[in-house]
Amino acid sequence: MTLRIILASLGYRRIDADLERKDKDLNLRVIPTSVHGILDYLASGVNLAFPALLELDDEQAAALIPRLDGTAGAAYSLITDYELGLLKVLPMPVHLTFDAAKGALLASSPWLFGFAKNGPRYWLPHVLIGTADILAAMTTKTD
Repeated sequence: MTLRIILASLGYRRIDADLERKDKDLNLRVIPTSVHGILDYLASGVNLAFPALLELDDEQAAALIPRLDGTAGAAYSLITDYELGLLKVLPMPVHLTFDAAKGALLASSPWLFGFAKNGPRYWLPHVLIGTADILAAMTTKTD
């Protein structure tokens, strides 16, 4: 009985012996690849600039990681098969996987590399931009 209530609350209904989802049209992938491309290059620029703007250079890892993230993001954006890619050899689903992975690394880096203890100025930008990378990867169309 409880399982039936949970499944119904998730939008499933019973058809014969199978369960079918009523709202098959639910799709979280709403960002067009052209918009994602703009976000890629914008985020790369932000990642390259914010360590200097926030004066994070006294903590080497706090400054280096976003710069590497920005450089990597711009590099694989240039070879991605989308509107703003130049070489168009990297498929969009692979690009989005890279975005999610680098976002997770950037968001967790203050604790992985031990600079979170220096205060919010050191960890908050990493978490915000990393989380934005993950969200963009989850919500961008792949076609």
